[in-house]
Amino acid sequence: MPIKKMWGGRFEAAGDELVDNFGASIGFDQAMAKEDIMGSLAHVKMLKATKILSATDADQIIAGLEKLADRLAKEGLPFTVENEDIHMNIESLLTDEIGPVAGKLHTARSRNDQVAVDLHLYVKERLPRIIDLLVGLQTALVDQASANVTTVMPGYTHMQHAQPISYGHYLLAYFQMFQRDVERFQFNMKHTDLSPLGAAALAGTTFPIDRELSTELLGFDHPYANSLDAVSDRDFALEFLSNASILMVHLSRLCEELIYWCSYEFGYVELADQYATGSSIMPQKKNPDMAELIRGKTGRIFGDLTGLLTVMKGLPLAYNKDMQEDKEGVFDAVKTIIPSLQVMTGMIKTLRINRNRMEEATHHDFSNATELADYLATKGIPFRQAHEIVGELVLKGLKTGTNLADIPLAQYQEINPRITADVYKILKPDMAVARRHSLGGTGFDQVKQQIAAAREVIDQNQQE
Repeated sequence: MPIKKMWGGRFEAAGDELVDNFGASIGFDQAMAKEDIMGSLAHVKMLKATKILSATDADQIIAGLEKLADRLAKEGLPFTVENEDIHMNIESLLTDEIGPVAGKLHTARSRNDQVAVDLHLYVKERLPRIIDLLVGLQTALVDQASANVTTVMPGYTHMQHAQPISYGHYLLAYFQMFQRDVERFQFNMKHTDLSPLGAAALAGTTFPIDRELSTELLGFDHPYANSLDAVSDRDFALEFLSNASILMVHLSRLCEELIYWCSYEFGYVELADQYATGSSIMPQKKNPDMAELIRGKTGRIFGDLTGLLTVMKGLPLAYNKDMQEDKEGVFDAVKTIIPSLQVMTGMIKTLRINRNRMEEATHHDFSNATELADYLATKGIPFRQAHEIVGELVLKGLKTGTNLADIPLAQYQEINPRITADVYKILKPDMAVARRHSLGGTGFDQVKQQIAAAREVIDQNQQE
């Protein structure tokens, strides 16, 4: 038999089961049960301090909520669809625990500010965890970079060999991307660290509440300055999903390259066995499935962001039922990016590097062509002319199977008599890398400086 709702005084008919199931959010918002109890505890303590509730009533409610929190942590709580959402379920359980006095908990509060508080608390609690995992990934990258400063590999543009670079330099590029991710999530904390509690349905309340006190009790920095904004704002969640999407782009790009690098054609790296799988039919296979999964899960996060953007784009102020759809994407993003970061960190830590294969790939690829053009420019040949000369040498070399380092000195001197035997030194891949001393470049000394600076950044991230 349909159950009368807590809010059902204005209604003559009880709810329809299909409609109740469709409208209920308890199937997913129970993930915020801890946060909902935290919000209620802060609210009732504020009601007690302002004497809106008597100390007797408030203490009874506080004791009941603390019992529910203890049960939730130890064994979980039973939730029902009939009570719709986490807020009504907790209030119903509290009523079972302490009786009708539980109904006083909702004084000067609405589910509108209550749900906003819960989601703020949920995101705020998880941001430091995500940042910590990012710093762990950064540390793994810097450790690998430190061990591979002088490991030379081809650098690519358009997936074509471009110029030789330090593998350490390559890894540090991702360190910098992830550092910007850290900073984005840190900034996200500023917009998450706001308390909507006390905004009530949309207009505030006539009760003499103390929003500064409830803000302090919840550990937020500030209360929302505008009650309409407080209950209708979800841009902190959009910001989180946007940051998560950019993070997943970076993870996906790194995965894409790991998938290339560990293939037979490249053979630059090998994944540890625990981060790969075999084939059910081809016994020789070692598949980079974890990297592929992270790459694939990126689409989930994009979908979470697009979904919430679409929900919010046309909503009038203040609360609308559409906003029930604000949570699942956030929950999904958290459940996706945390293990993705953990797995990626493990892959990087255990990655085996084939230094010989990397370096060998730079010897027959004409990636030292820019070095030769630069060298000719130092001999007085305009760079554009030098570029054309080297391009013609590369074309001839491709047809004859001759590398730039194999061209006789006499042939070089036909181009410019001032070319000497030192040309062969600058054509060596490791020398091409070492000579790039410009700030942020791939030169070995520059890479060492980048590593030292990166470790300082990591220390600072860990302190914040």
